[in-house]
Order: sequence, then structure tokens, then C-alpha cells
Amino acid sequence: MVDNPAYGVPELARRRFLGGGLLLAFAVVGASRKAHAAGEEPSLRAIQGATGASPHGGFDGFAPGGFIRIPPEGPITIIAPNVEMGQGIYTGEAMLICEELEAGLDQIHVVAAPPDEALYKQPILKSQATGGSTSIRGAWTPLRQAGAAARTMLIGAAAQQWKVPARECTAKRAVVTHRPSGRTLTYSALALAASHQPVPKDVQLKDPKDFTMIGKPLPRVDTPGKVDGSAIFGIDIRVPGMKVATVAACPTFGGKVAHVDDRATRRVPGVRDVVRLPNAVAVVGDHFWAAKQGLAALDITWDHGPNAMLDSAEIIRNLRDAHGTVQPVMARQTGDVDTALGKAAKKIGADYELPFLAHATMEPINTTVHVRADACEIWVGTQVPTMAQKLAADGTGLPLDKVVIHNQLLGGGFGRRLSADSIAQAVAIAKQVSYPVKIIWTREEDIQHDQYRPAYYDRISAGLDANGMPTAWVDHVGGASVLATYVPTGWPEGKLDPDAVEGAAKPPYDFANIHVDWVRADPPVPVLWWRGVGPTHNVFVVESFIDELAHAAAKDPVAYRLDLLRNNPRAAGALKMAAEKSGWGGALPAGSGRGVSLHDSFGSHVAMVIEIAVTETGEIKMKRIVAAIDCGLAINPDSVRAQLEGGIVFGLTAALYGEITFQNGRVMQSNFNNYRMLRMNETPPIEAYVVPSSESPGGVGETGTVSAAPALGNAIFAATGQRLRRYPFDRTQLHGAHAEGVVVSSRDAAQKTRVD
Repeated sequence: MVDNPAYGVPELARRRFLGGGLLLAFAVVGASRKAHAAGEEPSLRAIQGATGASPHGGFDGFAPGGFIRIPPEGPITIIAPNVEMGQGIYTGEAMLICEELEAGLDQIHVVAAPPDEALYKQPILKSQATGGSTSIRGAWTPLRQAGAAARTMLIGAAAQQWKVPARECTAKRAVVTHRPSGRTLTYSALALAASHQPVPKDVQLKDPKDFTMIGKPLPRVDTPGKVDGSAIFGIDIRVPGMKVATVAACPTFGGKVAHVDDRATRRVPGVRDVVRLPNAVAVVGDHFWAAKQGLAALDITWDHGPNAMLDSAEIIRNLRDAHGTVQPVMARQTGDVDTALGKAAKKIGADYELPFLAHATMEPINTTVHVRADACEIWVGTQVPTMAQKLAADGTGLPLDKVVIHNQLLGGGFGRRLSADSIAQAVAIAKQVSYPVKIIWTREEDIQHDQYRPAYYDRISAGLDANGMPTAWVDHVGGASVLATYVPTGWPEGKLDPDAVEGAAKPPYDFANIHVDWVRADPPVPVLWWRGVGPTHNVFVVESFIDELAHAAAKDPVAYRLDLLRNNPRAAGALKMAAEKSGWGGALPAGSGRGVSLHDSFGSHVAMVIEIAVTETGEIKMKRIVAAIDCGLAINPDSVRAQLEGGIVFGLTAALYGEITFQNGRVMQSNFNNYRMLRMNETPPIEAYVVPSSESPGGVGETGTVSAAPALGNAIFAATGQRLRRYPFDRTQLHGAHAEGVVVSSRDAAQKTRVD
């Protein structure tokens, strides 16, 4: 399983990492390749030799641990422990290694790590997985140690060859130089000799003032291939003899195949096979069009199962009713909330509701599989390679070392590829044919058989003193447990799922008396982490409600927050920067407004201001977005800004359009026409500022997503006086609204602020 980052995991001891995973001989599963993946790197084939007992671990060169390969000829290979899905991690992790290795990004190329928990376990997630904005946080020390250890061994090899003290030698751009004599040797020339150097028991890392790469806005290593089309994603894979399949699963979760008439399908030109699974049918063709036409010709009778009548109204009703009927699980209790509420000058409360959300990655689900009697080979882009390997081994009955995973670039992950359900399905299909088969889900299948961001229904309240400042804060979070779906054994009742309250249990503000609990209500729908995980839900509630308190106190929302941040200087610094850069407080035309949000998530502090205008017909026009992030030391500031911008667009898409609904057991959305994305012409200028910091790096990839919805909701209130507590924001409630007092619509009346 992948543990949630909220558990809190102690960092790996340096000595344990150096003596263990860092400098172990690199090993991968041993089945040799008999098929060729398009675009496969020859150097990757070279490093994936047998483990053996040689000091090179089957690789003819310098292989100091799991992350670096230096051959006698050719470029240096960096094996990235985390997968590249657009977030720039290949560049960031290569920079960490190359900074200490003393090699340039133009001298290396990067490949994905194969499944190997011993070598590539992520220290925060405690598994070989990519997610939760943990990659740089987990790699910050270990990958620099890997580079420093390799550099030390290369210098040692050169010094031994020259018969000089190692302290007289330096390294730069993959060349070792003996300072007194000026002699030089390249890393390639030293590769074999360095393999015989003793493993350093400890290494000295650079002082940050000496960094030449870290902190610089360097070009991404994966950009050229993505520009010229040579980059290979999972969906691009071609292997000899491969056929293509597409799938139709039962439209209701928990349903099964009752009967299939495939006579018409088998008459479609190019159709090769029809494969039945308990809950799905796949058609295999010479190409995708044949498979898709064949699938359309199938006559399938479904057994819709126990969820045939499921609808969204029922799910939300169950979520709402769980408050008061389900025993809550305590997440945090500090101070005496009851006494503080009893003495409060004013009490305010509100209910918030959030929908299911699909991941809707640009690259739909796909997996290429070749199952043979003695081995299984898989080409796929996955965030969890070891999980995929195990599921394939279980599905085929093969030993784990006979399942080879070739991990590819991902066309987006957003959490969807933290699950390997589609890979298990692909293996089940491939078992029934004799050739390699690429299974591709249509966009409709991808959206209607996703594992969704849970829906939530929260009740939140506060007691205010005579000055309008909170003396008590009470947050009742209501929603599903993602771990209940994710963990094979389920999640015990009465045990806190930390993801459910992340961003709520530890808000950035000083609350002397705070009570946060979680009411668990699991729907009969598979759920999974989504970009931003728990904070995308909880920060929307917290930041919207903080704005409600500021309004009730007749105080400026930024000033109100700053008064609650006296013990959180980094968050206050980000907020001040965003406010200053956005021109907060400046005059705006009628019908316009600025909204602010702030959160501490993933080890970073992010503030955002969105400026909008709302027309008389309720249309929201975003004018400008300003964000400031304190993510500690920014490894690559350009990547930080890019991720912040991309996350904002992703979050705004959900706030304005994102919603998965159910009727008669079926998902009603099917493609980008009815589960639409924010368009280019709707996206305003985005200014992303990085707060200078020398702190250890925080996470970045999900922070913008978390910030977007609450900032937009607060801007809508500032422009119209209308508080929308549910997204996607219903623009019909904004018709004719203005900031000087509006009549709350009937839909919102049930959720209006409760004031005592």
C-alpha cells in the first residue's frame, strides 16, 4: 500500500541510506527482453542486466547504487526514482544528483526506475510511488548523497591512477582535474576504475552558497523530446505482433456481464478476438478503429447489481445525514471549545458541499501486455510500478521476478495512476490471447470508470469575541475514506483516515480552542486521491469560512488573516507578497472583486489573490491571478512557477465545471463536452512569485490546485455579496447580484450562514 503523507514518516538516516539503498548494486527483474518498445533507450537496456555477483551488477561501467550509470563511452544515465508525468521531476531529481556529482544536465539523460522497493522506496510514502507532492521532499537529501558519493569515488579513482592525494583533485562537468599538474580524466575514462573504489561511509554535501545548479531556472531535460515528438508515452508503445483492444465495463459499479452476443462483432473487418471478464468485455483488433467498431457492434446484457438505482441526491443526502447519525472520529481537540463557544459574543456556522471529481488526464488509460507461459512484460505509465508488478504476478500466477514493467512517461497522473486496477484488467485480457495486446480505454470509459475524488459535506462553525476574532473553531468533516478503497484489507471503522482532514486539522491560523472531527460516509463508488488530495476539499472550506468570519467582523480579509498568523511567519510572508503584488485594497469597478486564499500544505505556504468581474447575467470573467509560494529552497524556480500555474488552472476547472453525478447507477458525464476543462480564452494572466527561502524544499505540484477554488469563491463574494458554498459554482445564483446586499436564492438558502 501507499501510506498517506499525513502519517508523518521519519526521514531515512544518512548512514542507513549510504550503506544500503544508495550504493547497492542496481538490480532489476531478470526476464530478458524479446520485444522492442518504440523509442526505448539503448542505455536503459544496457543497465537492465542481470544482478549477478560482479561489482558492476551486470552493468559494464560505474554503477554506484540505484541512481547513476556511467559507461566507458556515452552519456551519464540518471535513473529517476519518481515518474515523470509533466511535473518536471526528471529535471528536479537530475539537478539534485548532478549538483553533487558535478555533471551538467546536457551531459546526462534520464530514465524511469524499474520496480524495486529496496532501491527506490519513497521515504515519505514508504513505497515506490509518486504522489502527494512528496518527490523532491523525499529526494532532497538521498539524491544529493548519491551524487556526492559517486563523485568521491570517481575522484578517488583518478587520484589512485595519478598516485596523488585525493584532496588535490577537483571535479567539474564530469571531468576530474589534478590541480597542481593540470592533468584531467573524464568520468567515462574512470568508470571501470571507480567501480573498485571503497564505498564512502559518509559524504560531505555542498554548502548551499556553493550551488551552481540548485536554485537556478534551468531548462527541463524532457522538453526537447516533447517538442519534437520523440518522447514516448504509454499510449505510443508499439511492439512486434501487437494487436489493439478497447473495453466496455459494466456501466454501474459492482455490476457484471450477464450475456454477450458477439456474432456481429466478429464480422467487423480487422477484429481478432472478443475477451470476456466478469465485469467487462474487450474487443481486440488489428488497430484501434477495428476494436472500437467491433465493441460498438457487441450486444451486451448487463447485470447492473446492487447499485442500479444509485443517484447523486441519495449520496449527498447520506453524507448530510451522517452528521448526527455516525460516530465521528476525532482528528484534533485543543483547548476548551465548549466553554469558548458559551462565552462567544457571536456564533457563526455554515454547511459546505463538494462533488465527486474525475482525474481526466490528457492521456487516457492504456496498458500494453504480453503474457507468455514463462513471463509477463508490461509497458505502461504508472505512479506505482511495484504495485503494478505484484498485481500482474497475482493475475498470471507467475513469480514476481518474471514480471517486467517498462515504465513510460505519463500524459498526466493527478492520482489516477496511483491505482493499478486498469493494469490488472489489461493482464486479465492479455492472458486470453497469444500475442502482445495494447488495451486503450476510450475517453468515455476513462471518465465513467474512474476512481473519483470523494464528495464531501462539512459543517463548520466558530465563536467570535467582541472584536470579531475567533475564540472557538469547530470543523465537522464528512466524507469517504480513500484508504478504504485503496488498502486491500479496507480501512478499520473508527480509525482516522488522515487524508480526510488534511488541511483542516492543522490550519495555518492560531486558534486557541479548536475541534476537528471526521464523519465517515463511504459511498458505493470507488474513490482515490486527486491532485491536491485532502487539502483541495478542506482548504476550500477553511478559507471560505475564514472569509465569512472576516465579513462578519467587518474586517479586511487579508488583515484578518494576518492577525491570526502571528506564530506563522512563513505563511504571513507569502500572504503579504501576494497581497502586495496583486494591488490588494485598490479600487475596482462595480461588479468586480478580489478574493484571497492561504494554506500550508505539502510542506509549502501558498497565498493567492484572484481578481474577477461578474456580469449582470452571472458570467464570471477572471481578470488576473497572483500567487506567492514559500516552498523552501526552490530547486528549479521555473518548474515551481510552471507547476503553480498548471495547478491553478486545474483547480479553477473543478471550481467552475468539475462534477461527477450519478443517475440510475451510471456516471452521467462522458467526455470533455460535459466534463469540460478551463479553456485558453477563459484563463487570465497568472503571476507566480517564489518567496526566497533557505529552508528545506516543500512540495509544489498540488499547491495551486488547492488554492484556486477558495480564492475564486471569495472573489465572487467580494464582487456580488453572494456566498457560494458548493462547487462547481452555480452562476445562476449570480444573476443580477451586486455587492450591496442580495437576496439569497432558494438553492443556497438551506446553506446560508447560521448566525447566533
